[in-house]
Amino acid sequence: MKALLGTKIGMTQIISNDGVAVPVTLIQAGPVTVTQVKSVDHDGYNAVQVAYGEGKNLSKAVAGHVKSAQVTPKHIREFRVADLPEDLKVGDSIDVSQFALGDVVDATGISKGKGFAGTVKRHNFNTSKSTHGGNGYVRKPGSIGSMYPQKIFKGKRMAGRMGHERVTVKNLVVAYVDPTNNLIGLRGAVPGPNKGLVVIGGKA
Repeated sequence: MKALLGTKIGMTQIISNDGVAVPVTLIQAGPVTVTQVKSVDHDGYNAVQVAYGEGKNLSKAVAGHVKSAQVTPKHIREFRVADLPEDLKVGDSIDVSQFALGDVVDATGISKGKGFAGTVKRHNFNTSKSTHGGNGYVRKPGSIGSMYPQKIFKGKRMAGRMGHERVTVKNLVVAYVDPTNNLIGLRGAVPGPNKGLVVIGGKA
């Protein structure tokens, strides 16, 4: 199972073996602890649940759930798998050593929140002409409907809260692995702010 939780550190660049500067996002990935192993026979599907980070003030339900793994996690995530890894049990640790240079993975995070934004910034709308009496109405959306159906359909592109959404970037290449410091570098950008939680899932 190639899957990890981590904290985004930031972007930098490394020099590859052929002397090319490669932009990478460094992630403090793992180690994570297995808190539950789900099987088709018992739960209806195969999955591995892992815990990451050091939490506090856990609810009694969560504390009882992770008691057998002897951890106090800040984050708990579940990864569905086609086949359960052999000899995997509660309390086992998973780190970045499962990844190798050149592996292709998906990275999921919560994008940066940008607050309330207008249609120009949020949906790349054009502005109206700033001449011939357009002063004060350049960035306004204008008409959004007609007499029929006399309502605004859900999903209409309008001004509103922008960002702070779950975003997945697919097919990122692993360009750097440091098992000693639990660091992994993914070529390209990963969604979310620095210190944000990142879920890394490998391709089967």
